Amino acid sequence: MSKSNKGFSLLELLIVVAIILIIATIAIPSLLRSRQAAHEAAAVSTLRTINTAEVTYLSTGNGKFGSLQDLINNTLIPSNFIPGPVSGYQFSVVLNANSTDFTVTADPASSNDGRYGYYVVPDGTVRYSTVATLAPNGATGTPVSQ
Repeated sequence: MSKSNKGFSLLELLIVVAIILIIATIAIPSLLRSRQAAHEAAAVSTLRTINTAEVTYLSTGNGKFGSLQDLINNTLIPSNFIPGPVSGYQFSVVLNANSTDFTVTADPASSNDGRYGYYVVPDGTVRYSTVATLAPNGATGTPVSQ
C-alpha cells in the first residue's frame, strides 16, 4: 500500500503567493497613474465640449452665457454633470453678474482621480488650474498643449 501525495505543499503555495504579491506591487501604481492620466485627458476634452456648448448657448441665449443647468436644459451637455462627478472630475460654471463672461472649472473629485485642476474661459484655451496645489510648480495658468 503506497501513499500518494498529490497536490502542492505549503511552501510551494507560499512561494506562488509571494510572486503574485510582488507582481501586484509593481503593477498597481502603474495602473493608478494610467487611470489618473485618462481622467485628466477626459477632463480637458470635456472642458472643450462645455466651451463649445457655452458658445452655442450664447447665440440662442440673448448674448448671455449659461450655467450648467442652462446647458443641460438646452440639451447641449448631458444631464450627468449635475450632481457629478464626470470621469473623476467635478465641473462647475461661474458666470459674472450679467452672464457675459464665464469660467468653467474641472477639479478632481479625489487626489486619486487627477493631479491637476483645469479651467477654460471664453477664449477656449484650456489651462492648468490657478489653484497652486493642483498645478505643477511654476506652471499655474499654463495652457494645456493641444
